[in-house]
Amino acid sequence: MSATHVSTPLTVMLGDHAHTRPLKDGTVPVDGVDCRYLESSPLPPAFARMVRDLAYDICEMPMATYLQAQETGVPVTLLPVVLVGSTHHRSLTRLPEGPEISPADLVGRRVGVRSYGQTTGLWVRGWLREEYRVESCDVTWVTTEDVHVAEYVNPPNVQRSRAGRVADLLRSRDVTAAVLGPKAIGGQGAGLVPLVADAEKAGLAWIERHGTIPANHLLVVRDDVLRKTPDAVRAFYQALKQSIADTAGQRDASPAGRAVAAGWSTSLTACLEVAGRYAQEQGLIREPVQVAAVERRTAFLGT
Repeated sequence: MSATHVSTPLTVMLGDHAHTRPLKDGTVPVDGVDCRYLESSPLPPAFARMVRDLAYDICEMPMATYLQAQETGVPVTLLPVVLVGSTHHRSLTRLPEGPEISPADLVGRRVGVRSYGQTTGLWVRGWLREEYRVESCDVTWVTTEDVHVAEYVNPPNVQRSRAGRVADLLRSRDVTAAVLGPKAIGGQGAGLVPLVADAEKAGLAWIERHGTIPANHLLVVRDDVLRKTPDAVRAFYQALKQSIADTAGQRDASPAGRAVAAGWSTSLTACLEVAGRYAQEQGLIREPVQVAAVERRTAFLGT
């Protein structure tokens, strides 16, 4: 009799995306791996569980959370996958009945954001500095949640609110503007308008300038899992890469559609370099990100 084949178990936390559903429903199998797909609704609390408790073997993770986790020594390795991304000039919003202020007018004002470590906020503060000369320290950032990485201490110009949602801060007139992530724009942010008059054009100009599209969510694996079962991690990565390729037709040509990708590229390298620089300028991390070292750790994937 032949020996019974035993699959390697992996606990996986992924958001509900067109390119992740084929893995979750088994349309795209992961050879030799018993993937146990867990759910979290909403998804962000899972990110905190990953960086604080290493709750999953493989986990979707926001860019800013990854950069902070890497610096604080959380034992996770980045896999070269962008699961969510887009431009963020439309993410800085105001009330439609309010004054038509410019982003440059935010100096000395209060701006709402889910947390100072939210990735959308990272990208917004980045272009505010580049395009309007507004430094992160020029604004009081009012948050409704804590950062995912427990070791991080917010700078003094960050205040915690008891408000339930970022949009509530804006509607109660507690803040002048609010930073909203991609999903919140169409949810709690319905009816709000961007401070940037032609946000889409400004976003495309940012892409042209930097040679990349801002990534919001990446993918990480626990270091101990990578050491013990590298073949299983490689198989999972290859299956996800295949699913991303198979679902390409379901994504449009917008920056959000084009951001989703698997594999190292000049775009992903540039994205990490820009995000790392922004994070350091904003006090989210202290040291520069060594992107080449990050890339070397996943050479075994063969990308």
